[in-house]
Amino acid sequence: MEIDAWVWWLIGAAALGIGLVITAMPELGMLAVGAVAAAVAAGVFGGDAVVQVAAFVVVSTALIAVVRPIANRHRAQRPQLATGIEALKGRQAVVLERVDASGGRIKLAGEIWSARALDTGHAYEVGQEVDVVDIEGATAIVM
Repeated sequence: MEIDAWVWWLIGAAALGIGLVITAMPELGMLAVGAVAAAVAAGVFGGDAVVQVAAFVVVSTALIAVVRPIANRHRAQRPQLATGIEALKGRQAVVLERVDASGGRIKLAGEIWSARALDTGHAYEVGQEVDVVDIEGATAIVM
């Protein structure tokens, strides 16, 4: 009993798909799609081995050449939505207790935070608005 070429290509595509799931390498998924294209060339169009390999190479190369740069561009972008302490940096707060280099209290994003002044020679009085420069642990650094 002889197995048709398109079946071998589908087996190869399945193996590449399993490799994609195990390793999370997107290139394996693109190669799997190339193997499916070769299976279509063999099964539907009845192409010989040269046509099958050409379909595999062309589709796989095209996907890698087009999809990979797009994915790299998206991976390099910073998230547009800041969360956690990153979302608090740059916000304004109101001084509740005098803030100087040794400490104090502010109201930041509806919560009361311990704070200290960035400039050790400067103090901020009650009711004054300050800018949050950084967060160190549970202490806001303000100016």
